[in-house]
Formats: sequence, C-alpha cells, structure tokens
Amino acid sequence: MTDAIFLSAGVPDPKRGPQYAKTADAVAIAAAVSALVYVTLGRRLVVWGGQPAITPMIWAIAAGLDTDYGKWVRLYQSKHFEEEFPEDNQRFNNVVYTDDVGRDREKSLRLMREKMFSDFSFTAVVLIGGMDGIVDEFEMLRTMQPTATFLPVASTGGGAEVVAKRLDGVPDDLWNDLDYVSLFHRYLKVSAKESRYREPVQQPNAIADRLWRPGEPKNGS
Repeated sequence: MTDAIFLSAGVPDPKRGPQYAKTADAVAIAAAVSALVYVTLGRRLVVWGGQPAITPMIWAIAAGLDTDYGKWVRLYQSKHFEEEFPEDNQRFNNVVYTDDVGRDREKSLRLMREKMFSDFSFTAVVLIGGMDGIVDEFEMLRTMQPTATFLPVASTGGGAEVVAKRLDGVPDDLWNDLDYVSLFHRYLKVSAKESRYREPVQQPNAIADRLWRPGEPKNGS
C-alpha cells in the first residue's frame, strides 16, 4: 500500500445534520481544507472521498500551485451519488469510482471506504467539519489502520469536534489554533522548506534531500 494523508471533511447540512451544523464553522472549514492542500500539495499524497462541497475548495488551491494535482491527490466517489458529482471531478483526472451496491446508500459508502482504506496506508488522518460520515470514517479507520495519527481539527466543529471528544488527550491547539497552515506544518511534519515537486516520481525519498537551501531555486513554501 502507498503511504498517504487521508482527508475526511465536509460542510454540515442544517437539514440533514442540525446537531453538526450547530457547532460547525463554515469559514474555518474552508480555511482548514485550503491550508491542508497548500501545505501538502507537491509534497505528500492526499486521499479523500469526494464530498461535493469540499472538492471545489481543493481545486481552487490546487489550480494555483505548479504541480500535477492529478498525481498528488486521489479522489474516491461512489456511483450511488453519480447525479450529485461536482463538475470539478473531471478536472482531477484521478477519480476512483466504486459501485452502487443495490442502490443502498450505506452499503455503497462502506464499499467505497473499504476500497480507500485498503489502497493506502495512512500516516495521518485529518478530520475537518462534517457530519456522520466523518465520524463513521474515523471509527472505521481506527479499526483498519490504528497506527495512523488522527488529527481532528476541533475548531471547525461538526463531526471533527465529535471525534475530538472521543479521543483522549487531543491537544489544545486542535481546538483553538486558527493558523491552520502552521498547524498542519507542525502535525504533519512537513517543513516549510520542503520543495514542491510536479510529480511524486521527482521527489527524493529522503526528506533532507527535499529541503530548499539558500542559493537554489525555490519551489513553493
């Protein structure tokens, strides 16, 4: 399995999940997702299940960075939700579609998640906002990949806050630090001095060899 960072994120719908919408901060969710992509793109492989409200946020940041985002991100979608797919899916050229299982929402989602969680070994799981799906993915990953580092960004509210309350000893900064770029650099161990690479095959294996040095062309920050 390939190492990657998993993003579980969503913007709560007040009609479907009023208990999550009550605590969610849509501005913080957008800022956290944008910060994660900014810190990782061209440096770490990122995987997520395409929540329609999140995909455009990721595209907006990815489009501004000189990397082949199709090589650095993997988007998974269940064909059960085919009518809801955002147009941005077509821009990524890297979408993995899983089957609609008997037109059953929960069974289809489970199949998609099992595929995602079997294809990759996650070094970190970042949870931002969301509703039941974020909590379900957390519980499933905690069983399938217990060695992953779980980072519920509780300041975004919603499902991420629920997960943070279920975990013991979640640091205070995941509750109150709104400088998400700094937060992700710190917790994901991605140095701001790491260069970005257009494709993963161009990236040296040793992190020390990726660091920008004075006098060299600087590629990202």
